[in-house]
Amino acid sequence: MINLESILKHVRSGDLDVAEAQKHLEEFMSKQSQASDRIEDLGYAQLDIDRERRTGFPEVIYGENKSAEQVTAIFLKMMDHLDRVLATRVSKEKADFVQQAIPGITYHEDARVLTWYKDQAARMPKTDGYIAVVCAGTSDLFVAEEAALTAENMGCRVERVYDVGVAGIHRLFRKLDVIRGANAIVVAAGMEGALVSVLGGLVSKPVIAVPTSVGYGASFHGVAALLAMLNSCAPGVSVVNIDNGFGAGYNAALIHKNTTKRD
Repeated sequence: MINLESILKHVRSGDLDVAEAQKHLEEFMSKQSQASDRIEDLGYAQLDIDRERRTGFPEVIYGENKSAEQVTAIFLKMMDHLDRVLATRVSKEKADFVQQAIPGITYHEDARVLTWYKDQAARMPKTDGYIAVVCAGTSDLFVAEEAALTAENMGCRVERVYDVGVAGIHRLFRKLDVIRGANAIVVAAGMEGALVSVLGGLVSKPVIAVPTSVGYGASFHGVAALLAMLNSCAPGVSVVNIDNGFGAGYNAALIHKNTTKRD
């Protein structure tokens, strides 16, 4: 198989003259151009097969409002090209259908996430260090776990620190060493979302806040927590959308992988 490194090595060794090398380079660039346009057309879905090469992580299946049959077909097609597949917002009923159709898929009910790995090597963390995923209460687990599983699917190690909200803040202090040791921190909280501001003033790492839709009437399904997090007086805090554990986990993984790369 022709690749850029082999062409350069053959030129250096004298096995290829300039004219031959130019021909191979043109062939190589043509194939790269074609690869960058790879799309699998399923009619109802245009799968971006080349996304991992461009961005470092494959396209993810968003399962909400897709039929079980559509999720299954997309999953199968992505398995043909990738060593791991992630589907978010998949109900238990859809997950049962997909698992019956495709062996080897794992359903994480707390997060409503489906994962598949081609082999054990694809599961292993690809960088040193870790991400901390912190949540205020057990009711926020569905968002925290979506973030944690996303980061793990992206090749990151995750340390989970759960149920450490401000109603019993001493629980948080017992876990500070673990949280401070992370390269990036995801914090999921509902109600008034106060945990983010507290933690933001205690760490020197980027904090990605996820407001959850957990809370009584005046929480407005997460809007109160969202506004509190956006107005946090703690620097170093960025905020994703309500219940967007996937977005938080993805951003944390990008920060972690690039931090490790610089090290």
